[in-house]
Amino acid sequence: MPTLIDRQEAVARLGGDIALLREVASIFLSVQDECMNELRTAAANHDLTTLSEAAHGLKGSVANFCATEAVSAAFAIERMGKRQPPPDSVEVEQALRTLELALLALRPELEKL
Repeated sequence: MPTLIDRQEAVARLGGDIALLREVASIFLSVQDECMNELRTAAANHDLTTLSEAAHGLKGSVANFCATEAVSAAFAIERMGKRQPPPDSVEVEQALRTLELALLALRPELEKL
C-alpha cells in the first residue's frame, strides 16, 4: 500500500526534526474535525469567501506532511470559493467528500508518526 505522506520530505522541511513533525501532526489531528466543520458550515451558508479561506488554511496544514492527495482536494475547494460563476451545492459537497476521504486515509499515517 503506497504511503499518503512523504515522510522524508516532511522531515526535511522541518530541518530534520522528526519530533517537530510529530508535534505538528498531533496538533493537526486535534483540529482536523474543526477545520472540516468550518468548511461544511461555510458550504451550507453559501459563504464562498470563508470556504475558500478555510480550504486554503487546511491546504497549508496538510502540505506540511507532503500529502499530495489531501493538498489537491483542499486546493480544489479553495479554487471553488473564488470561481465565477460559483459552484453549485452538489459540486461543493462532492469536493468536501473527496477532501474528507483524503483526510480519513491520512489520519492513520499521521497517528503512526
